[in-house]
Amino acid sequence: MTQAIPYAGGRLRNFIGGEFRDSEHTFANISPVDGGEINRVCRASQADVNEAVTAARQALHGPWGAMSAAERAAILHAVADGIEARFDEFVAAEMADTGKSLQQASLIDIPRGAANFRIFADLQKSRATECFHTPTDDGAGALNYAVDKPLGVVAVIAPWNLPLLLLTWKLAPAMAAGNAVIAKPSEETPATATLLAEVMRDAGVPAGAFNLVHGFGPGCTGEWLTGHRGVDAITFTGESKTGAAIMRAAADGVKPLSFELGGKNAALVFADCDFDAAVEGTARSVFTNGGQVCLCTERVYVERKIFPQFVAALKQKAQALKIGWPEDADTDMGPLISHKHRDKVLTFFAGARAAGADVVTGGGTPQFGDRRDAGAFVEPTIFTGLPETADIVQKEVFGPVCHIAPFDSEAEAIELANNTDYGLAATVWTQNLQRAHRVAASMDVGIAWVNSWYLRDLRTPFGGVKLSGIGREGGAHSLSFYSEPMNICIKL
Repeated sequence: MTQAIPYAGGRLRNFIGGEFRDSEHTFANISPVDGGEINRVCRASQADVNEAVTAARQALHGPWGAMSAAERAAILHAVADGIEARFDEFVAAEMADTGKSLQQASLIDIPRGAANFRIFADLQKSRATECFHTPTDDGAGALNYAVDKPLGVVAVIAPWNLPLLLLTWKLAPAMAAGNAVIAKPSEETPATATLLAEVMRDAGVPAGAFNLVHGFGPGCTGEWLTGHRGVDAITFTGESKTGAAIMRAAADGVKPLSFELGGKNAALVFADCDFDAAVEGTARSVFTNGGQVCLCTERVYVERKIFPQFVAALKQKAQALKIGWPEDADTDMGPLISHKHRDKVLTFFAGARAAGADVVTGGGTPQFGDRRDAGAFVEPTIFTGLPETADIVQKEVFGPVCHIAPFDSEAEAIELANNTDYGLAATVWTQNLQRAHRVAASMDVGIAWVNSWYLRDLRTPFGGVKLSGIGREGGAHSLSFYSEPMNICIKL
């Protein structure tokens, strides 16, 4: 697989002011599948970040800033077309960086990445603003209307679990609203962002409207970007503690922030559920992408009368998952993103066993007898028997694991689900219509699914509460964040 990667053996460069830039320092892009080096990545210097901010500022006062919404939309449609024209390259790059399966990369990540540009471009073209007729003492009145103006230079910091999808989820509305952007992908997954820079250039995006800088977080590219006085707003998806650090860096500038952070999501399975659908849906929500999706379920609460049956059925699903090479069509689950992250997940597993957990299945690393043994794989894992105070029940693991516990009443289930510092998502499995509405509305989360998981309408508000984030993304909510309404009052 490694030999087929775009840029293999070469360098992934920064993209600033419409040009690719080399840099003095590089770092290795490592395959999570076999631990080998895919390519080298140019680490942006502080001077590079400064130049990217300058280039973005110039774009706002140049051709990009002068374009109409329709003209920007046409370019963003061309970007979507460019992604699709190089579809196989994007799929290969995404699989190489993350180790995710061919099915997920080709059916979800890359198609959604392209679709985001079309969706937000079209939404911006049809966006309405407020207008009010205001009475005055002389009887003539006044007209108040709003004009949406771009925020300016927006720093877009994307995570490694869905690299292209979540990067474009932020880039597309930011650019549709007229902002100039500086993208910083995770250092773990730099390839598709670099391919996107080529597509942006070839699609006719004016110089400086899109910039790309590679590097790490503290004391490096991420810190220089988020603390830069020339950056007007910051949008970030990732860990809650990183979000807190970005808030501190942005505080002096009082900058708008949009954060989608961690989750410790619960599934509530009632005895009146469609049992097979609940098992299938919960298996998806726990093990998709190796559990490395912010919306994945890590806590499962099952009504006691079906608890043993449900645990046995989910165990069977977990053990049937094929862990394999990303390019194999029948692979269900690939590796974790890195050896460092695997070690973190395995530390949680060890802690659960030390706390007295019952290991239903998994809990270790698979052995293949080939190059994958040098990769970052872990087994799909299910625990039971722990108190709610256990680390693996309270802290985000971000791996293919869940803890299952029984409950006896609806009130208890709601209390258990909400007993967390996070508040991103929840899933409710029941065929009782009244209960479905009642319990879903009681969840302290940004999104609650009933009898489904990860069923997304991109027009709806998306985000979290508590440690899971600030603000909402999706449809008009994204466009509202990336623009500032200005009121104009005309005396008639």
